[in-house]
Amino acid sequence: MTSNIAIARGAFGNIPPVALASSRWLLVFLVFFPFIYHSILKKKKYLKKEFWQLAFLASTGYAGCGALPYISGLTTTVTNMSIIYALSPVFIVLLSAYIYKERLKIYQYAGVLLSLFGVSFIIFKGKLSNFINLNFSIGDLWIFGAAVSWSLFSIFLINWKSKFNILERFTLMSLIGSLILIPFFIIEHSFFIPTTFNMTYFEFTIMAAIFPGVIAFLMYTKLQQVVGASIAGLTVYLMPIYGAVYGMILFSEKLVPYHFYGALLVLGGIFLAKKKN
Repeated sequence: MTSNIAIARGAFGNIPPVALASSRWLLVFLVFFPFIYHSILKKKKYLKKEFWQLAFLASTGYAGCGALPYISGLTTTVTNMSIIYALSPVFIVLLSAYIYKERLKIYQYAGVLLSLFGVSFIIFKGKLSNFINLNFSIGDLWIFGAAVSWSLFSIFLINWKSKFNILERFTLMSLIGSLILIPFFIIEHSFFIPTTFNMTYFEFTIMAAIFPGVIAFLMYTKLQQVVGASIAGLTVYLMPIYGAVYGMILFSEKLVPYHFYGALLVLGGIFLAKKKN
């Protein structure tokens, strides 16, 4: 995901965010579809039954979580995006408790509050005056929304059973997510930022599809098989580190004290929120 955030920042001024998200998922679908075509045909009777579930998952995990980071990259830094997005495990705990009536321990609530305070510390740059005057970057709110969207996707992806295997679901959701974004792409192109279909457009689309799409999916799936889903999920802890490195090397971003303190609060909060006993 961190590479996707870096691409989101790099796309600023080169390709509009919704156009990039829609094109990216369409290309991912085209890459995987030849490998699942026959198995999808055999299971086509389940498509109608599971369509609305697939549509919801595609809306949250592919359309929402695909476009929002790219929109965020217009006005905030890779470092901010990585730290704020790392909040998603906290939202998973909180939303799971609400949706499935799970009771949280007092230290889990403390973890949620600690993480939210850490994110607020970053959004308002560690200054009380910015909080009082509501002085912040709108991009930080967009990536905050992406974290919520990913959390909803993660919760229901785990709890909704499917007749399709993980690769088949991934491919189908890539197509549906791309189609959901098309109306927004038309609005973006017509009223906000027109898309120029030049070489830069195709280069960013290929990068976004291959690295944080195809390669990341295959590597994460393999990691889950080797170490299990719980351990694989801990990779989110590395996002602030990777984000800071990408930001400094690729975009000459500078780390300031509020990044360090905010990241510590967020990661400490995640640890408490996900702690079982």
